[in-house]
Amino acid sequence: MHIYLNGDCLHVSPGCTLEQLVLQLQLVGKRIAIEINGQIVPRSQFTHLSLKPDDRVEIVQAIGGG
Repeated sequence: MHIYLNGDCLHVSPGCTLEQLVLQLQLVGKRIAIEINGQIVPRSQFTHLSLKPDDRVEIVQAIGGG
């Protein structure tokens, strides 16, 4: 199935959870925030929330600096 990740079309397996997407994108352990269809998703829901076809997912990563 296809979703839109940060504006680009991405193929993921049906029933893919946010946790699986984070693993696929190699973002485990990174400071990230995820929004699906305009709603911010708490990290506690990553394992339970399954993506649906055409979901619009935005992932931002915190980057330290000074």
